[in-house]
Amino acid sequence: MGEPTVTDLEQAVPTVDRTVHAIGSAWMLDPATAARGEAAGYANPFAFYFAGRGGVLGDVDASVVAAAFGWFEPGVVRIMWDEGVAVAGAREAARRYGRSCVAWGEDHLAGLDGDAIERLAELAGRVIDAAGGAGLPLFCGWRAEATADGGAARLMQRLHVLREWRAALHLCATTAAGLAPLETVLADGGPGRARFLGWRDVADDAAADASAAARREEAEAATNRLTAAVYARALTPAEFAEYAELVAKAGAAALG
Repeated sequence: MGEPTVTDLEQAVPTVDRTVHAIGSAWMLDPATAARGEAAGYANPFAFYFAGRGGVLGDVDASVVAAAFGWFEPGVVRIMWDEGVAVAGAREAARRYGRSCVAWGEDHLAGLDGDAIERLAELAGRVIDAAGGAGLPLFCGWRAEATADGGAARLMQRLHVLREWRAALHLCATTAAGLAPLETVLADGGPGRARFLGWRDVADDAAADASAAARREEAEAATNRLTAAVYARALTPAEFAEYAELVAKAGAAALG
C-alpha cells in the first residue's frame, strides 16, 4: 500500500494531535503531578513544571527556556526556572519530571489492553524517529531521554514527545507567520489564557487584531502540513488509520 498524501493527512492530523496535546496537558496540570513534584523536592508546582519540562535543555539561562517554550511571559519563566533548577539542577529536574510523566501514564492508560499499548507505542516511535529536529530543541531533548522498555510507561513517554514535537513545530510556524508570542496567545485563547501564561497586564478586552488572527490560522495550517509530511513518511495509510484509532482510545482512557 502506498504512502498517504500530505493533503489527505492534513485533514486528519488536527484531531489526532489535539488528543495527544490533551493527554499531555492533563498530565502536566493534574494535582497528582504537583504532589509528585512536591515529593521530589519542588514545593512550587510551577517551578517543577518549568525546570522539569525545560531541564532537557541543560544548564542554560532562563531566556533560552523562554525561547523554547514560546508562549509564556519571559519574566515568569525566569522566576520559575531559577527557583526550579535551584532544587537539583536542570538535568535532574528533567529526570524527576519524566518519572512523573511515566507514573501518570501508568495510572491513566491502564484502560487500554496490552496489545493496544504496545502497538500505539510502536507506531508513535516510528513517527518520532521520522521527525526532523532542526529548530526543535525541546522536542529533541525529550526524544533523547531514556525510554522505558514497554507498557504504559513507554507509551506515555512517547505521547509526551509527540506533544513536544507538535508544539515546537507550531512555535516555528507562528514565528514564520510574523506573530509575537503574546499575539499568538491572544489569537488562540484570549486574555484569560494570556494571563494564565504569565502576561499579567493583559486587559479583559484585549484581543488579537484581524491580521494576527488570520496569521494564526495560517500558522495552524502550516503546522498541519509539517506534521502530515512526517506521518506520511512514517506510516502507511492503513497504519495511520490504526494510529488515529489507537490515539482516540488512549484519549478516552486517559481523559475519560
